[in-house]
Amino acid sequence: MEEDFEFADKVPPSFERMGNVIKDADAKGFNPGLIVLLLVVGLLLVFLVGNYALYVYAQKTLPPRKKKPVSKKKMKRERLKQGVSAPGE
Repeated sequence: MEEDFEFADKVPPSFERMGNVIKDADAKGFNPGLIVLLLVVGLLLVFLVGNYALYVYAQKTLPPRKKKPVSKKKMKRERLKQGVSAPGE
């Protein structure tokens, strides 16, 4: 078998049409759509990380919420449900 192919010196037509596209790819810089996408994703990431940091900080520093006082009427109703008679009855 001989290593010399008859098409070895020819360039395929698809590559011939491309010309200097591959060589000029670095010269153009970033795609504007890519820049906008990266900016939006970056801002969203900063927002989410900031919210998480504030949440963790608030959990550590803020005192726990006080429960609303239960009215006497509701306490009486709960005692009756449990079978304990309310005092004075």
